[in-house]
Amino acid sequence: MNMQTTSRLTAAETALIEAFNHQIGDLPGNGAVTALRDRLLDDLKKAGLPTRRIEAWHYTDLKNLLRTLPPQVGDAGSNALEPLVDGSAVLAVIQGHANQKAAADGLGVSAYSEHLLDGSAADGLDALGSDDAVGRINGSFVRDGYVVDVPADTELDAPLEIQFVHAGGQAHTRLPVTFGAGVKATVIERHLAVTGDAALVSHVSDIAVGEGAELTWIILQQQGADDTHLGQIHIDLGANARLRLFVINAGGKLVRQELHIKVTGEGADLTLRGINLLGAESHTDVTMVLGHDVPHTGSTEVIRNVVFDRAKGVFQGMIRVAPDAQKTDAKMACNTLLMSDDAEFSVKPELEIFADDVQCGHGATVTDIDANHLYYMMARGIPENKARAMLVNAFVAEIVEELEDEALVEALEGVISAWLEKHA
Repeated sequence: MNMQTTSRLTAAETALIEAFNHQIGDLPGNGAVTALRDRLLDDLKKAGLPTRRIEAWHYTDLKNLLRTLPPQVGDAGSNALEPLVDGSAVLAVIQGHANQKAAADGLGVSAYSEHLLDGSAADGLDALGSDDAVGRINGSFVRDGYVVDVPADTELDAPLEIQFVHAGGQAHTRLPVTFGAGVKATVIERHLAVTGDAALVSHVSDIAVGEGAELTWIILQQQGADDTHLGQIHIDLGANARLRLFVINAGGKLVRQELHIKVTGEGADLTLRGINLLGAESHTDVTMVLGHDVPHTGSTEVIRNVVFDRAKGVFQGMIRVAPDAQKTDAKMACNTLLMSDDAEFSVKPELEIFADDVQCGHGATVTDIDANHLYYMMARGIPENKARAMLVNAFVAEIVEELEDEALVEALEGVISAWLEKHA
């Protein structure tokens, strides 16, 4: 590396390069995977971390926000946790390493590291494009995760919870999952810290939803107060498939959660619901790119945000309707409660429509607690702080209640209530 290149690198960029050079001999992968890792890291080194000059990162200047990196190794002695919902099957990834003995009845489960070693993971490991910093970081450093195959017509009686547990340090994981035709399942993708030690976490989920499948996928992010979480989910939605995708951010200091969704089968329908709970001086960015590629498909997206203190949030939502995607029905809304004069939330909804027989729309609101509602509750003897907390809880609980599963709703409401009690 020449001196000119070194002078342009930030401390975090330099640390990433040094970490890669230190680890490359130990990272799993055959020759093809190792060559791909080298190229991804070289691309990252040349481009650097993205700044606000790149449109997709305009509200999240990663070069400026990611100042330092934690040590590479955290507490490897961490253990899997009790599932969010009693009776759930659990697959655990501890400090970036899958449990080699993990299994779930009726499902094909293998460690992602095995697919790196034999090279079969190489096809899906590349970055999505020149602006894909998350993909480059993850592809360079990913060590493990799970590959899960859910056979056609499988119906899971209880949720499948896939835990990504860390105790500081760095963890880079991946989760390809294939759902066969006619599958009915609920999956909880849960990211959580078990100590207060700072962490850098990157994760990519690749989801293929087969014809006629009915899937509920929940991303629950509960990172620590000093953690950086860089996440992606790639989804391909087949014919007549139904997907309910819930994204709940309730942690992390710097969070970027990307949703890349393709509706490729006629009759498919997507329901996206998001809850962002932001406090202290955190920064959370949820960026969605949704492509309706074929006729007769639908989607609805509703994002609810609650922002305290000096926190900053972002929702970027792009819906693209291809020329052949006639009869598309797509609607998107983003609603935000700002609970502090110093809180910020930026919303950028976008529609790119190349078909002429569609119904598409978007909207956004930003407000404070309704004064009339607050007065009504206080007039009945409820203290102001408690009244505010109850109104905020109702604002986001409305989203969770759409799940209908009583045990799951109760568990997620508990997560939300605990966060609000801590921050409100």
